[in-house]
Amino acid sequence: MTMIDKSALPYRPCAGIMLLNNEGKVFVGNRIDTTMEAWQMPQGGIDEGEDIEEAALRELEEEIGTRNVEIIAKTDDWLYYDLPDHLIGKVWGGNYRGQKQVWFLMRFLGKDSEINLDFHHPEFDIWRWQDPAHLVEMIVPFKRELYQQVLDAFSPHF
Repeated sequence: MTMIDKSALPYRPCAGIMLLNNEGKVFVGNRIDTTMEAWQMPQGGIDEGEDIEEAALRELEEEIGTRNVEIIAKTDDWLYYDLPDHLIGKVWGGNYRGQKQVWFLMRFLGKDSEINLDFHHPEFDIWRWQDPAHLVEMIVPFKRELYQQVLDAFSPHF
């Protein structure tokens, strides 16, 4: 078995969305592609030449079926996370060591009935609104530091 030099791999550019409802709770979905609980906020890759804000709105629509939102804030810089070693070479075609993400804080303007997990290519099997104070503890361990950075960046808006 060949060892992959993680440090030689780039980070995958992505957009992430912290979506708040009117009660200040955060949208989280449980990933459909794992047997364990793996909650996360909507996020996804930025296509070549795509504007980061447009990528965020596209990903939101693909993952939860709506763009009925207003943008409140965005992170100033990229936020990074590394994949755990056992996932290096297995996800995203083995081309990346982790992700670099620009995050957007958005307010959901619609009704819960507008959320459709089967809109495009399902990534979540269930979803819920989560109190931000309990968000980090429910996320897979390798993304917790990043999620804390997202919370810290957007906490003035809660």
